Amino acid sequence: MFIANGIAMLELRAVVMGRTTAIHPALIWRDDRVLLVDTGYPGQLPLLREAMAEAGRPLESLTDVLLTHQDIDHIGGLPGLRDGLPARPVTWASAFERPYVQGEKLLVKITPDAVDAAVAALPPEVPDDKRAAFRQALLHPPSGPVDRLIGYGQADAPLVDVEALDTPGHTPGHVSLYHRPSGTLIAGDALVLEDGRLQLPDARLNSDHEQARRSLRQLAGLAVEGVVCYHGGYFKGDVQAQLRELLA
Repeated sequence: MFIANGIAMLELRAVVMGRTTAIHPALIWRDDRVLLVDTGYPGQLPLLREAMAEAGRPLESLTDVLLTHQDIDHIGGLPGLRDGLPARPVTWASAFERPYVQGEKLLVKITPDAVDAAVAALPPEVPDDKRAAFRQALLHPPSGPVDRLIGYGQADAPLVDVEALDTPGHTPGHVSLYHRPSGTLIAGDALVLEDGRLQLPDARLNSDHEQARRSLRQLAGLAVEGVVCYHGGYFKGDVQAQLRELLA
């Protein structure tokens, strides 16, 4: 989906735990820089290639990858992008998220109880070998080196058109992005879009739900024309009114 000059929202579909779901990375470009915000699930590189081509930017043009946070559906494509392109893109993440992205620490939400619950939630028709593979994928998620730090006191950004916003709560070092020329907020998982309304993610999916709510305060001061939610897609409307409701 083309949003404005220099920014588009992509859509990648996958079957997760027996259900078809869509996720929405963002693509931003200016001059010779092309930035992908989040990389999808493991194995979605062909879908990502197709989505970028539809946006008019071939996968090989990618210069930078920014990870809003450590969850598998956001970091899953990182190894393929780093190893499968002629020119390795620069990977950005916050200092808090870096050790998890690099595989130095187990993802904060991947506790033994959480893994057991995720496997138990698979549809009953899923065979035992697929259940075992799913468990292994959770315990050994994709990883890759982080080249540059963003947010939380770091002044650098991949493009001059974007501003990093510290939005902890979904994970400890979650970041969102603001694309100034179009007034677009790339929320990552700081917000989700459900039934046409902006919402916080389910409290069970946040590492600190109240901190996630507090993170919305800084967003309320931005001139936001539209929001890209990784889960739910693009929202255009009275963003500030909906943020005020969430903060009330």
